[in-house]
Order: sequence, then C-alpha cells, then structure tokens
Amino acid sequence: MKATKKNAKIGEIILGEGHPVRIQSMCNTVTTDIKSTLAQAKSLEKAGCEILRFGIPDQESIKALSEIRKHLNIPVVADIHFDYKLAIASCVVADKIRVNPGNLGGTDRLKTVIEAAKKHNTCIRIGVNAGSLEKRFNKIPIHEALVHSAMDYIRVFEEINFENIVVSLKSSDVQTSVKAYRLFREKSGYPLHVGITESGSGEEGIIKSAAGIGALLVDGIGDTIRVSLSDDPVREIEVAQKIVQAVGLRQFGPEYISCPTCARSNIDVISVCKKTKESLIDFNRRISIAVMGCEVNGPGEAAHADIGLAAGKDRILIFEKGKIVERIDNTGPIDQIIELFVDRVRKFK
Repeated sequence: MKATKKNAKIGEIILGEGHPVRIQSMCNTVTTDIKSTLAQAKSLEKAGCEILRFGIPDQESIKALSEIRKHLNIPVVADIHFDYKLAIASCVVADKIRVNPGNLGGTDRLKTVIEAAKKHNTCIRIGVNAGSLEKRFNKIPIHEALVHSAMDYIRVFEEINFENIVVSLKSSDVQTSVKAYRLFREKSGYPLHVGITESGSGEEGIIKSAAGIGALLVDGIGDTIRVSLSDDPVREIEVAQKIVQAVGLRQFGPEYISCPTCARSNIDVISVCKKTKESLIDFNRRISIAVMGCEVNGPGEAAHADIGLAAGKDRILIFEKGKIVERIDNTGPIDQIIELFVDRVRKFK
C-alpha cells in the first residue's frame, strides 16, 4: 500500500498528487561563466525544461546564479556538496537546493541548512546516492539501504517541522533504483525526483533511463524526472518528454504510431515514417499520427489514431478516428503521397 502523497513547492511549481510530472535538467557549464551558462539555460528552457539545476562549488557560483535567474522563467536549483555554508547561502537565491545530507558534516549542520530553507521558503531535495551510503548499511541490500538512509534524514526534517521536501534515491543500476523507489513509496508520500543516475551516453543511457523511469511512472511513482545523459542537456529534455508521453502522462507533440512492417507491407513504412516526421518537424499539435503498411493493420489496429495512412495494394487510405476520409492512388510517386498526407495532418481538426 502506498503512503499518502504530500506536495512540495518549487517557485511557482507544485509537485505531488494531482500535479503533472515535471521535467528537469542540469547545466553542465561552469556556473561562474555567466554568458555560457545563461545561453545553455535559455536553450533548455526553450526545449521544455521546467526545473533547472546548477552546480554550486563556491560562493562566486551563488553570485552568478543570482544574476542568471533574473533572465529565466523557470525555478532554479542549487546543487551543493559538502559545504553546508554554501547550502545556507544558496537558499537566498534558489527556489530549491539539492543536498546529500550525509556529506554536510553532521545533523547540527543539516539543521542549520533546514532553518535557512524555512526562512526563505526554499524547497530541499534530499539526494541519497548508492555511491555514498553510510557504512552502517553495508549488510543490507542497496535498495533497502537507500530507503533507510532517506527515512533517517526525513525524520530530522520533520523534527523541526519542515516538509517542503523532494526525495531522490539514485543508483546507476536500473533494478536497484526501481526497487528503492517502490519501497520508499510504501513508507513515505514525499514527492520523488526519479532518474537513473550516471546512465551513460547515447542509446545505452536512453534505454536505461527509459526502462527505469518508465517502469516507475507506470506505477504512479515519480513527480519530477531527469534523464541523466553524457550528452547535450537539451537531449535530456527531449528524451524525458518522450518517456512521459510514451506512458501516457503528458503529451508534448504528435504521437506517431507505425507498424514494424512485414511481407504484407505495400509501402516502405520506414521511409514514409521518416519523411512524414521530417515534414512535420515544426508541427507541435498534440495529436496521434499513424503510418501503417497494409490494410490489415490500418485503419483497424490504428483506429484510435487521430489521423493515419494505411497502404493497400492499389490505393492509400487516409483515415481519421478510424473512418476512411480519402483514397489515393498507390501507383504514384511516394513523395507526392506523403505531401498529400502531411497536408491533411496539418488541416486536421
């Protein structure tokens, strides 16, 4: 049984029950390089980043963040390690701070950070990481250790009546992460920042992130997500949006449905899909678009799509909501057929 969910407030964004899963990322620039950091931050905001984190290794970075946030319309997060004084100072300029309580130097220092957050209405993410667990947890499975550690820290926060908390239980291992988040949700209802940390680069990182984050989102676990890739942070936003859209929680643009092709295919589905997407690169309406290789799969198996194309031997069927609305000769140039289909997509109401 899942614990009753709580809410957290980060700037104007609320995380928790009844609120959308929010997508975030982190700038990989040197924060004190204000020009480069702001340029990257603006590109992330434009791409759809809704919460943005910055590394804060020193006092100069806090000053830089204060200037950077003036030019952004999304909440900013200060990422702190080891120096509790930086965490305290960051509460003045950031909407949220991210700390691993275990590396701040003890409970007394943690409490001073919490008091600063209370004073400035700053949210705190409790970031527990598999790579920095206390030795006292060595004899239990890592996913259990992550949860026990997080719950111990939460009790410190609750002792001084601070509940504007987001929790993350990070591991680079998918199964460990999924088990940890599921176990935590049984014990506590605080909002969860979900991700597979250090997932890697390219296809491997994307697949690991999709597997772990997607499994949790399907279970209703996760209030904000970050796809951690060794890549341009904008790519993290693109992948995160696709994961959230794939599990049906939010839609950021067209959803494409297409068959895997077989001997029944009467068109080159792969090519038609690719060219259709390229032609609709600027099309951001939230509709579903189907490309099916034969009349067996479409419109029947794609009848739920808003608009679709199904290829017969002699004709192409265009359908909307499962109803055939146009028949096109399938003997003409495929680029001309795609152009006609794309035109219908753009005019779909």
